[in-house]
Amino acid sequence: MDDTLKLIKLAQSGNKEAMEKLVSDNVRLIWSIVKRFKNRGYEADDLFQIGSMGLIRCIKKFDVGFNVKFSTYAVPMIMGEIRRFMRDDGMIKISRPLKETAVKAKYVCETLAKKNGREPTVNEVAEELGIEREDVIMAMEADKEVESLYSIIYQGDNNPVYLIDKLTEKKDETENILIGIMIEETIGKLRQKEQKVIKMRYYEDKTQSEVAKEIGVSQVQVSRIEKKVINYFREHLKTE
Repeated sequence: MDDTLKLIKLAQSGNKEAMEKLVSDNVRLIWSIVKRFKNRGYEADDLFQIGSMGLIRCIKKFDVGFNVKFSTYAVPMIMGEIRRFMRDDGMIKISRPLKETAVKAKYVCETLAKKNGREPTVNEVAEELGIEREDVIMAMEADKEVESLYSIIYQGDNNPVYLIDKLTEKKDETENILIGIMIEETIGKLRQKEQKVIKMRYYEDKTQSEVAKEIGVSQVQVSRIEKKVINYFREHLKTE
């Protein structure tokens, strides 16, 4: 039995030190999930506290006999806790400037759609409003309501389809978030030069030549580092 499972058993038996250790060990996991809910009108620290409560509930409910990694079980539980908090708190809180931008963006979208016979792009809306495209995206995203699980998303032949009926379609989102968290954790275990190469190549979309010039090595060395890290990723994520 690995250390995490031993701590979970101790925590479930009432050992406070074990519970505190588990929460401390999973701080990065909670923050990784909280980052997915930014620009929703809530303070990150508040969402972290809600996520921590979700983690504690997860620890108490986790069956050590499960053939699943604890973080795989914890991610959807923590996300669910944050979403329930947002849902129960009612409409997502957004600032007045964001709300005003969202209203203007909706009006521009409707106007351009009628004019051009198609949905406008974000860039077109931003250009019409004279603001950055990121501001348009942020405003429109922040203006969305937290939907009830029983919101009707389709009505036909007196047979409504509720949001809860489509929950299976959300599995990919959770899986993608979990994969993203695992990748971030794996990158954090690399040497500094290796981290820099991977971030520049795959996050900043730079060529091997550009990376080599910036960090002061040859292109061949960059290629070797990249291949080494990719192999490390394959082996590490496989064991996860």
